[in-house]
Order: sequence, then C-alpha cells, then structure tokens
Amino acid sequence: MKKVILVAGARPNFMKIAPLMHALKGNTHIKPVLVHTGQHYDITMSGQFFEELNIPAPDINLEVGSASHAVQTARIMEGFEQVCINEKPDFVLVVGDVNSTAACTMVAAKFDGIKTIHYEAGLRSGDRSMPEEINRLVTDAITNVFFTTSADADENLLKEGIAPERIFMVGNLMIDSLTANLKKAEDTSLNFKLLNKNAEVAANALSKYGVMTFHRPNNVDNELMLKKLVKIWAKVSEKIPLIFPVHPRTYKNIQNFGLQAEINSYKNLYFIEPLGYLQFINLVKNAAFALTDSGGIQEETTFMNIPCLTVRPNTERPVTIWEGSNKLLKISEIETEIDLIIQGKGKKGIVPKFWDGHTAERIVKILEKM
Repeated sequence: MKKVILVAGARPNFMKIAPLMHALKGNTHIKPVLVHTGQHYDITMSGQFFEELNIPAPDINLEVGSASHAVQTARIMEGFEQVCINEKPDFVLVVGDVNSTAACTMVAAKFDGIKTIHYEAGLRSGDRSMPEEINRLVTDAITNVFFTTSADADENLLKEGIAPERIFMVGNLMIDSLTANLKKAEDTSLNFKLLNKNAEVAANALSKYGVMTFHRPNNVDNELMLKKLVKIWAKVSEKIPLIFPVHPRTYKNIQNFGLQAEINSYKNLYFIEPLGYLQFINLVKNAAFALTDSGGIQEETTFMNIPCLTVRPNTERPVTIWEGSNKLLKISEIETEIDLIIQGKGKKGIVPKFWDGHTAERIVKILEKM
C-alpha cells in the first residue's frame, strides 16, 4: 500500500483536501496521512472548517501559528522534515499557494523516494509582489507531478519547460466541496450579529445584497487605500446593502486606522464576523454579486454564475474571466460596475471543463496508477 501525505495549512486548503479525504476513505491501495501545519490555527479560521466539511481530525498538527512569512515557512519546514522522517511517505501532495504549500514541497523534494505532487499547479498572476505567486513558482519548480484546474495552467507549465506527461488537468476540488455541501449550506441561517453593534442583519430579509471579502495587503494594509475603499463601500451601500464577513487582518487595520466609528455610521454597510464554510456559501449563493480581492470566491461564483468583481490588477485564475462570471477592475470602477449589476447587466459565464464535482475521483485514479 502506498502512503500519501496530504498537507493543509490555511482555510482555502481545507476545501481542497476534504474531497480527497472522502475519496480515499477505505481505499485499499493508498493510505492518506493528513498533516495540518497550523498556519491558520483558530477555531473560526480553521477548526470549524474541519467540522463542517466532515474532515477527520489531522493525523499530525504542526501548530506553527502566525508569524512573518520567513519565520512561518522555517517553522513549517522544521516540523515537516520530522514528519517525513517518521512517516516515510511515497507521495507528498500539497494544494494551493500558501506558505505551507511551498515549505512542505521544499522539504519533501530533498528526500529520496518521495514524489511531490502539486494540486492547483500552473496558476500564474504574473505579479511577484504577491507572496502567493512566489509560493506557486517555488513549488512548481521542484514538483514531480502537476494536477491542474484549467487549460491555461497547463499552458503555463508547458512554457516553463514541464514535460506534458507530468501534467494532469483534473478539474477543481473547490467545486467538489461546493457541490457536495450546497444542499447542507442552503439550510444554514442567514441571520448574523453585527460587529461593534448590538444588532443583527437578516440577509434573507433583504431583497438584494452584495457580499464583500477584502484582505490583500495592498488593499487593507495601506491607510489611504483602506480609507478610500470604506468611502466607496459606503456609497455602494446606499444603493444596495453590503455584507462583509471581515477577515481578522482587515478588522485589525480598521481599528488601527480609526475607521470603525465611520463604518458604524453607514446603516446598510454590515460588518459581521468571519463565517464558517456552509454559511458563507449560502450567503454568496443568495447574493446579487461578490466584491472581493480574494482567490477562491472567483471560482465559486463562476460555478454559481454570480457576478464577481475582483479588485486586483491581475488574477491567477483567468479562466474565471474568460469563461466565468468574474471581472477584474480598479477601485475607481466599483460603483459603475455595481450600477450595471443592479440594472441586471452583470457579467454571466459558463462553468469551465471538469468543474463537475468529480475531481477527487480523477485524482485518486491517477494516484493508484503512479
């Protein structure tokens, strides 16, 4: 029996690992070992996702916690090296583009007899100012086997000199999780307690609303930029309510920059705590649009055919633009684009190839043949 270590470190990883854990349950050819690096470590950012997605408790938790990119990466490498020594896996499969992805690949690649596998390989934004782009490039430079989500990722890898027989377009594990949990998500409550207000918002009582997610450093770490965004959110909320499950990083900067009182003054700008996976999917499913600088939501909205406005100069998921409902824009364009959506002219699209809920099955079949 072959042994594969599956690495999860941050929230987006869990939605990708869950379908694989379910597909490998009871498999007589492959034994999975789930390693949680602890990169996201609190119950809201991590533990709740394991419970909701029915992922078994990790076999190993490195508990590295929060730190700078360099320190966190070093801690993960130190802990994961010992895991590889003790477990002696045949394969190490990493997902996504977080620090855990690159760190565990760098460790495993130096062991004789361990093959490294990168799911979501080949995604490129072309923007090396993003830590995630560095992690993607480092990981793919030393990976043995590449699982991709779309044709553009295959093309990127081929341009970088990767042999085609090492590349497998398998589809999107995020969509596996989405399709498996959509019905359960629809049964969750859409009543949310507001941050810093003794009140609640009932999203299902609103005729229309938009969902926001913002956490990129260039949007929320810069005081002038964040203040500009707050002004735009306020103007938009006068036309359509906005619901924002606030990322801890963004919430911390809102406090540091003294913006909470201003935000509280806008009656249709609803700031709520980070949500579990099921509630968040239900919130997005019933939204008129998503306004974001995040990654995974570009894919989820594409599958659900909900307009997605991504406030970034680039995306590593261009298929969501070419085929899906996603659109890149500058902050100066936010109001105009939302006006179009309110008028029923928001962007629609199609579901990309293999985004069908069966990606994990395809991956397991490939692993069994390796």
